[in-house]
Amino acid sequence: MKIGERIKNLRQLSNLTQEELAERANLTKGFISQIERDLTSISLDSLVQILDALDENIPDFFRGAAEEKIVYRQKDRVTIEKEEIERFELMVPGSTNRRLEPILLTLRQGQVTPKERPHEGEEFGFVLQGRVILRFGKEALKLKKGECFYLSAEKEHWLQNTSSKEAIILWISSPPSF
Repeated sequence: MKIGERIKNLRQLSNLTQEELAERANLTKGFISQIERDLTSISLDSLVQILDALDENIPDFFRGAAEEKIVYRQKDRVTIEKEEIERFELMVPGSTNRRLEPILLTLRQGQVTPKERPHEGEEFGFVLQGRVILRFGKEALKLKKGECFYLSAEKEHWLQNTSSKEAIILWISSPPSF
């Protein structure tokens, strides 16, 4: 079990930055960063301070690490506030530590996602409702309900809802980039 990864997941689920966790646990941000990356060992005292700051107890911390979660319910989703997007839901909380990051994206009529700068990785999107235009570099690709895209993210890309109603897209990124 990687204690650092487990702490990072709990911190992210609590919507805390490393600095905020460090303040609450009376530790330094650098120490939290090293722990999360498994670059240093942690004393029991420091672990207890961190878990107290995360409102977690030791038995649950170790029990939860041993049980890999497989099924994620709708209530497990984490909604991220993004002004330009109607709804942006992380379908698997803590997925930034995994190879894939599934997002459920809802756009109102005319809404546009922020432009994603070129980066390493691949992305897949499936239009569940509505119509969108995928801007990929200089290309404008039209997609409707039931259609999907799969791209290597080496060009700037974003989506625009072109339908008269909400567009809902299942968007999966690898590695996580949202």
